Amino acid sequence: MLKVVFYGTKKKKRKAKPPNPFLVKSIIILISRSVSALPLSLPDCCCCVSAFSLCFEISTKKMAARFLWASRVASHLRISIAQRGFASVVLKDLKYAESHEWVKIDGNKATFGITDHAQDHLGDVVYVELPDLGRSVSQGESFGAVESVKATSDINSPVSGKVVEVNEVLSESPGLVNTSPYEDGWIIKVELSDAEEAKKLMDSDKYSKFCEEEDAKH
Repeated sequence: MLKVVFYGTKKKKRKAKPPNPFLVKSIIILISRSVSALPLSLPDCCCCVSAFSLCFEISTKKMAARFLWASRVASHLRISIAQRGFASVVLKDLKYAESHEWVKIDGNKATFGITDHAQDHLGDVVYVELPDLGRSVSQGESFGAVESVKATSDINSPVSGKVVEVNEVLSESPGLVNTSPYEDGWIIKVELSDAEEAKKLMDSDKYSKFCEEEDAKH
């Protein structure tokens, strides 16, 4: 879970409830779109070129400053964002599979779910197929499925292990996969059988770049 610690003038550290990263996602998207929406064509009238160039330079500097501010906010909240339009939430303390599952490892246990990028492409989730407790899952193999208004997609295991807990809440509220994919929308927890498998997964920066390149192909 995300933790943000604020240090005051007192010696005792006070912990504040971490802000929901999805509240800042809209800000990041707005700034990204503002940068990409800057005018790129010169006016037909030659006498206006100088004025246009000055206006464009000022606008560009303002947009760049706003994007830098958004990047710093995201970094403080431990969120990774990529430039050139990619604005899905990617948490820095997780590992990611190419099939768009995330995993959080805590000792010999791991929690799985699908990423914000995945749920965004799926659309509204209406059903989540959950595995049975005690079942063994293998890295890269399917253990369940997510059904949305657009399609049904397999959920692949990012690492191998034995299922020790499933998120039964998703049976009644599958939409949590959309609204809180990294927290309330987690899918299963497993006891790891090979901790070394996590080294094959991507970190937040590599996953952001992977998603950006994948989207560019479509």
